Amino acid sequence: MNPLLFLSAALAGGVGAGLRYLVDLGVARLVGTRYPWGVLVINLTGSFVLGMITGGFPGAAFIVGAGLLGGYTTFGTAMLDTVALWRDGSSRAAAFNAVGMLLLGILAAVGGLALGAALAG
Repeated sequence: MNPLLFLSAALAGGVGAGLRYLVDLGVARLVGTRYPWGVLVINLTGSFVLGMITGGFPGAAFIVGAGLLGGYTTFGTAMLDTVALWRDGSSRAAAFNAVGMLLLGILAAVGGLALGAALAG
């Protein structure tokens, strides 16, 4: 194992976690907290950027993907939000959160892959 690569990914993961907090807080201030829009924005932008890096800059995929975006994206929180919505009686919102995040995340990743490949030439 390359210790410098490990340290770089670990530091990038910490930055990603901080970014996740800031984005979630910013989105909540803009649109409120009735629905977990911040987690949706985080997971979609993370899927898009990971696709872009993987599609166009595979050499950066480990540090950016496993590190920065590993700390930034938040699948577990998305699933807990889904359960919370369901328990609160918002079954439609819970279904949208579970299915919508999956489908939109796939579309974001595909878009990111296409953009990354186009940027890489």
